[in-house]
Amino acid sequence: MYSKLQYISQGNNAFEQEKNILYALQAGARWIQLRWKEANDDQLMDLAIRVQKLCMQYQAIFIINDHIYIAKVIDADGVHLGLTDSTILETRQLLGAHKIIGGTANTLADVQQRIAEKCDYIGLGPLRFTTTKENLSPVLGIEGYAHIINSLQNQDVQLPPIYAIGGIFLEDITALQTVGVYGVALSTLITKQPNLVQKLKNKLQCIY
Repeated sequence: MYSKLQYISQGNNAFEQEKNILYALQAGARWIQLRWKEANDDQLMDLAIRVQKLCMQYQAIFIINDHIYIAKVIDADGVHLGLTDSTILETRQLLGAHKIIGGTANTLADVQQRIAEKCDYIGLGPLRFTTTKENLSPVLGIEGYAHIINSLQNQDVQLPPIYAIGGIFLEDITALQTVGVYGVALSTLITKQPNLVQKLKNKLQCIY
């Protein structure tokens, strides 16, 4: 069973990235997605190797955003793919059946595509406006999540874990779980307030 809480890393440089990830791990986060869009491949590789060691130390899942080759070279636990990245199938062929492959979605059609591709989990969002991501997709609100999940349940579709993402606060957790969201992927909130990790896990009833 996957952790219901994912931390998506933030930081303008390798030092900030590593520091923020360490603080999240020390606070109890056990699923780390390394996301550093501004880095070149060498910078990201160096950071990924260090972060992987931290994740091993804290027994946390380590996912790399987008960079399939780096994930393969260092044997990360998996990757997270955007809608314009490589396909789930191509990635599965490269990394192997045992690796975790997650995918971004914004609409019902996106989610249906991800399910058809057999991705392991879906990052669905954004809930509300966030400055973390450029070229932000249309915001969903709680009603958007409810509509998408209800539509899929009415089709008797087997859903992978769906994580809400984008502008989420502690007080959103109950409403998101009520409409059928499995967990949340957070960036800014944990970066700014790592002390909230345990409260978030309690709200989500995380098993670890």
